[in-house]
Amino acid sequence: MNKIRKGDEVVVLTGKDRGRRGLVLRRVDDEHLVVEGVNRVKKHVRPNPLKGEVGGIVEKDMPIHVSNIALFNPASQKADRVGIKVLEDGRKARFFKSNGELVDA
Repeated sequence: MNKIRKGDEVVVLTGKDRGRRGLVLRRVDDEHLVVEGVNRVKKHVRPNPLKGEVGGIVEKDMPIHVSNIALFNPASQKADRVGIKVLEDGRKARFFKSNGELVDA
């Protein structure tokens, strides 16, 4: 079970975008995520008249390693670590390590 999923709000812990918050747009693989507005690069695109693409400089979000981000805890307004526990009915659920509150209520 992944501790950080698509649609979660996360905080960047290290790097040039440290402290920035954003939503997880997609998982690239087990260890990399694309977060909106984080790790943004400028890519030079050539025009392609057959596809109707205009050339220029395009900004896009690049993947970031999962160890460099943490889930945002709305109760404490800070980044928080996440654990996984099994509930009474046998389901697995994520919880915040600081206060034990469930992430997916």
